[in-house]
Amino acid sequence: MKHPESLMMSHGYKPELSEGAVKPPIFQTSTFAFRTAEEGKAYFELAYGLRKKDQTEELGLIYSRINNPNLQILEERLCLWDKADECAVFESGMSAISTVLLEFLKPGDLLLYSQPVYGGTDHFINYFLNEIGVYTIGFTPSQSKDEIIEMVEKSGHGSRLALVYIETPANPTNDLIDIEMCRSIADLFSNEDKKAYLAVDNTYMGPLWSSPLAHGADIVVYSATKYIGGHSDLIAGAVLGNSEIMSRVKVLRTFLGNMASPHTCWLLLRSLETLKVRMEQQARNAQQVVEFLEEHSKIDKIHYLGCIDKNSKNYQLYKKQYSSPGAMIAFEIKGGQKEAFKFLNSLKLIKLAVSLGSTESLVQHPATMTHVGLTDELKAEIGINQSLIRLSVGVEHAEDLISDISQGLEAVNLDIEISNLSLKSALTQLI
Repeated sequence: MKHPESLMMSHGYKPELSEGAVKPPIFQTSTFAFRTAEEGKAYFELAYGLRKKDQTEELGLIYSRINNPNLQILEERLCLWDKADECAVFESGMSAISTVLLEFLKPGDLLLYSQPVYGGTDHFINYFLNEIGVYTIGFTPSQSKDEIIEMVEKSGHGSRLALVYIETPANPTNDLIDIEMCRSIADLFSNEDKKAYLAVDNTYMGPLWSSPLAHGADIVVYSATKYIGGHSDLIAGAVLGNSEIMSRVKVLRTFLGNMASPHTCWLLLRSLETLKVRMEQQARNAQQVVEFLEEHSKIDKIHYLGCIDKNSKNYQLYKKQYSSPGAMIAFEIKGGQKEAFKFLNSLKLIKLAVSLGSTESLVQHPATMTHVGLTDELKAEIGINQSLIRLSVGVEHAEDLISDISQGLEAVNLDIEISNLSLKSALTQLI
């Protein structure tokens, strides 16, 4: 069996079916012709989940809201990285997340989720789900398995636990959640009548550096905008899992109509060919950037998987779940919002923008940007303070990135020096 990075060039595509084109063309069509009425009937039965596929049967092309050659090729290739049975690609990361939450949660159910999560996910959980009668409990990385179980039991809704949803590493703090521990919690509250599923948002690690399904997850979610897309020129999401779970996800997607367009899929197919090359370069750059930050006097604390104490429990978890420290860095600058903003406003090469995982390096201020919707109390509890900066490292030359960060930090130093000089001048005049 060839490696995934090799199969990204050809898997799932037959050039002879497209005039010999080396790359799949964009199938810009709304509908597809059936060869017979019987064939159309069979395709619709599968699409609506009315029966299961025979072992040799394939879901034929019906309508681009249901399937499309670009969509199918992309989904087959994405399955290779996570070793999943099936994949569903969506028009955005949030549409992937919201579809999973809507399919596996009903009014009266309980959702157990890790904190922090992406700001959009947090908002959907704490506003929309609560509005429709779904109970929610958030837990933090510092809480033990026993403490989490106790919270669920005390809620009075343990028998209705339907989904455990975690994001690991957490956005933006890089905190780790034990996937196998969460699997055991889900199993503990499952029964013959109701299974509690485990979903993992693996966006921070992309499909390259972690395989949540291998650690017990039922569902893997991605914002495919990030590493999978990787060029800041598309919006997309992806969900992966076994055939039974993905049948449910795909049926709901059919009726919500939030699948990715042929053009988006075509762009993602392009991006998959360089995914491994890009992510490995980003990880190398990140390690060099962290080495610089570790020695800088203006940096108070660094949140990066490569900096975890080797004698800690978290280090063992890191080695178990991940094959790389990744390319996401969060660090706390000495001072507060004023110093953080001064640094951000002084950068010249690195772009001040949200999103992550792209070829260009991006930096942002979580407390006032992606996670602004969180309460001040929750921000304080999970470490999203005014001095925290999140950096997504791109593929630029590491020396140029370090130079830009250096001059940005020097601008903060200069600001302090000017303030000191002004104070000294004022005191001299008084004397």
